[in-house]
Amino acid sequence: MTTAYINRIVTAVPAHDVHEPFVGFARRLLGDNPHRGDRFERMVQMAGIAHRYSCIDPCGDFYVFDRFPSTAERMRTFDACAPELAAATVERLELGAERNRITHLLLTCCTGFSAPGIDLELVKRCRLPSSVERVIIGFMGCYAAINALNLARHIVRSEPAARVLVLSLELCTLHLRQTTDLEDLLSFLLFADGCSACLVTSEPGGLAIDGFRAVLVPETDDLMSWHIRDFGFEMTLSARVPGAIRRALADCADDILSGAPASAIDLWAVHPGGRSILDAVERALRLAPSALSASREVLHRYGNMSSATVMFVLDAMMRTPLRGAAGCAMSFGPGLIAETMRFHIAL
Repeated sequence: MTTAYINRIVTAVPAHDVHEPFVGFARRLLGDNPHRGDRFERMVQMAGIAHRYSCIDPCGDFYVFDRFPSTAERMRTFDACAPELAAATVERLELGAERNRITHLLLTCCTGFSAPGIDLELVKRCRLPSSVERVIIGFMGCYAAINALNLARHIVRSEPAARVLVLSLELCTLHLRQTTDLEDLLSFLLFADGCSACLVTSEPGGLAIDGFRAVLVPETDDLMSWHIRDFGFEMTLSARVPGAIRRALADCADDILSGAPASAIDLWAVHPGGRSILDAVERALRLAPSALSASREVLHRYGNMSSATVMFVLDAMMRTPLRGAAGCAMSFGPGLIAETMRFHIAL
């Protein structure tokens, strides 16, 4: 059976570092309530995030008190910004003449939609073959990149000559809402914009994809949701999510790892949905404190970029490769579902 490989990964973020401006903005939304303000400040300090990037200039007039943009205004900004970031990311792959050999384009995004979409914009801007087969994996949230890699693997295994370009692009900061709900504000302070691109082929090199496993946590569909409303896409992210993930992973570790102990995994590429998510994974699988260092570093430097984030972690692992090292990637999203991927370093 043909093995699929992630040969190369590249990442990119927009120009504006908005973490501190967004923290200040949230403080203004909370007002003078000392109880909520004190809790908010504690959570900011504990979050482990120093930088988050956005397509929105924090000095501009996109977010104005009592005049937040409609969903239509947000989508116009998405249409203006998303293709540019997507194309700039793909160009980092330095495809050169190889671009003419791309057979498939898979795109994950849950933060903006239009038609004709980013897929066709990429064909034009990056001079991809007009015959490229395109699939958009939309509105799956943070675990979508794992699903896209799963699909890319199926394509390569059925068509060994296929060369699959996988792009994950999210502009999460388009969906800030004016609210005084502390839980909502804390979730807004996690999210950021980012993009990743990778090439999946049957040519040995990079990360060899070994298999996938999905874990659906029963009776948790109300803990995480993502709905399109009049003033952006509304995220529900319950404080109970880390506990649900911890219990699910503890119960399903044997299935995810095919019976192997967690100690058999050298590399853990865990989606950094937040510090408490990483802490939950660490406790559930009884990992050493250093096991999730790559994920914590991505969280620190970029925040949560939804589907693109786990690719930032995998990119970091490819930059310091250990030939033959076994790895496990996982992301979490609405459902509540954990999508996992086994891999090993083939460099």
